Amino acid sequence: MKAFKLIILFSFLLSSMAFCKNTEEKTDHSIEKEKETILPAADQAEKYLHLLEGKRVGLVVNQTSILTTQNNMHLVDFLMMEGIDVVKVFVPEHGFRGDADAGEVVNSEIDKRTGLPIVSLYGDQKKPSAKTLSDIDILIYDLQDVGVRFYTYISTMHYVMESCAENNMPLLILDRPNPNGDYVDGPVLKKGFESFVGMHPIPVVHGLTVGELAQMINGEGWLKNKVKADIEIIPVSNWNHADPYGLQVKPSPNLPNDLSIRLYPSLCYFEGTDVSLGRGTTYPFQVYGYPDPKFGDFTFTPVSIDGMSKNPPQKDKKCYGVDLRNESLDHRFTLEYLLHAYNVSGKREKFFNNFFDKLAGTDQLRKDILAGKNQDQIRASWQADLDLYKEMRNKYLMY
Repeated sequence: MKAFKLIILFSFLLSSMAFCKNTEEKTDHSIEKEKETILPAADQAEKYLHLLEGKRVGLVVNQTSILTTQNNMHLVDFLMMEGIDVVKVFVPEHGFRGDADAGEVVNSEIDKRTGLPIVSLYGDQKKPSAKTLSDIDILIYDLQDVGVRFYTYISTMHYVMESCAENNMPLLILDRPNPNGDYVDGPVLKKGFESFVGMHPIPVVHGLTVGELAQMINGEGWLKNKVKADIEIIPVSNWNHADPYGLQVKPSPNLPNDLSIRLYPSLCYFEGTDVSLGRGTTYPFQVYGYPDPKFGDFTFTPVSIDGMSKNPPQKDKKCYGVDLRNESLDHRFTLEYLLHAYNVSGKREKFFNNFFDKLAGTDQLRKDILAGKNQDQIRASWQADLDLYKEMRNKYLMY
């Protein structure tokens, strides 16, 4: 009996020790997890508020400019709550609220809720004028990019940097993670193919945050007359390029979730054709199709959706194609979907519209497709330029 009691006591002690150990392990793990919470620059107010005190502040922001640590409070509201003198807001494509259609002109106006002037950078002017900067002392750029050359928020940043350089205006960039920042791929933009959907000699998937790209733009002398902007970058904490990052707010009307953002580099080429990529559905950039059964077994019908796509390609027509909604978030850039649609269409040159080469940043991709080259052969044509870009990119990496 005595021996039995000793065994029970010993077992209790062992289980208590195990409990303590597990508690300790869980506590350590919790601390480690807390340390690793990704903090975009906007969430690190202690690093930038002192730079704004006593200054008249302008902001380049939209619906993505939030502080996740403040229950997704908008940066404008946060700064005003902190007593910062916010004078005006500059907005890119899709507008302040992020509900303007792709390519839709954004108008300057007075924001009804805050009373702040909203200056459009996606209408008659894409570059802040000296007049619009005259009543501010410092400009802040805080937009969530998706790491793809033809996503126009980085084109807006280019013009903002240029205007700041020409008007001796300091620019504070609040950096955010790049949800496609774990790799680099695609053709590098060639000279002569510059446009608002491609202003820099970088690949389709450039693998940079906006802060890193701003350093590259300055460092490589890409601004007009090689002027350099006076920039200060507040970096992201606890993130590196290998880390996945899910967005809290959709960055534009037709990128509603993380999968659409991962598929975007591959599917956006369809904007240079008449193939639908799902605009006018609740799953844009996650499907593709055309009003012809030979394109695939999956069907969908694009319709006008206010706040997403008012007049989508193939509107009100039943499209046949491919459903990519089960694709992995590990997805990377591919020409597979584009080549499949091109080959089944049988349209040859008529498959492409005059926007395609702007998206590609070159006419070589279109010519290679017309020549019947496969994906491996086409990729080989841009590899040398991609290798040179990667060497240049290494100079500007922060994460």
